Amino acid sequence: MNPAAASFAPFNLTGRRALVTGSSRGIGAAIATALAGAGADVVIHSTGNGEQAREISARIAAGGRRTGVVQADLAADDGARLAYEGAVAALGGIDILVLNASVQTRKSWLEFTRADVDRQVAVNYRSSLELLQLAAPGMMAGKWGRIVTLGSVQEVKPHPEMLVYSSLKHAQTGLALGLARQLAPHGVTINNLAPGVIQTDRNTAALADAAYAEKVRAAIPAGFFGESADCAGAALLLCSDAGRYITGQNLFIDGGLGL
Repeated sequence: MNPAAASFAPFNLTGRRALVTGSSRGIGAAIATALAGAGADVVIHSTGNGEQAREISARIAAGGRRTGVVQADLAADDGARLAYEGAVAALGGIDILVLNASVQTRKSWLEFTRADVDRQVAVNYRSSLELLQLAAPGMMAGKWGRIVTLGSVQEVKPHPEMLVYSSLKHAQTGLALGLARQLAPHGVTINNLAPGVIQTDRNTAALADAAYAEKVRAAIPAGFFGESADCAGAALLLCSDAGRYITGQNLFIDGGLGL
């Protein structure tokens, strides 16, 4: 075997430093754990679920990686800055940014209040832009960076009671894809992952209704609900050198639901 080929490890993230927002549970926790498993040092972010965040961080530390926990409300004026500065304080810099945190408000579009809209705009879009403004310049200067935003199958199949959420996922994906051309010459890739129906605590209540769950499952060509690990594998690809030639893409992880 060619020694150079044998030493090529495209999924190895040793020495890379990651911030994953909304990573105390669900998809974010799975992505953070996968990145750490590939060798990255990872900061866990949560808005208020400190105990769960510390548990994920402890798991990562047990694997020999540097880690930390930062708590910041991304809806607050200084939320994005606090999350970023906390991650930099823990790791010394950020090479990988995964923008997973989001807020869903479910009601008829006729009933949305300004407060409903403002919080979703702040968390689902504004904080993403602000974190990109904070993290991308350092990646560009270092000539290496990976950015992944988390969208939703609702970008193409909007739920009638989550119109603001689905609209903002469109906007965040547009932000990511719009930046890809500008960041690529600097060795920085940016892509969006669009999960479908993933079995997390966000969906527990809705899927507890057997009739509703079966109706949703019947609309998925693959015939089953996804798990957080299904998103983590794709994120690992996009955050590693294995995905170095992939940028400006929107990858649906939905069992075909968006087709």
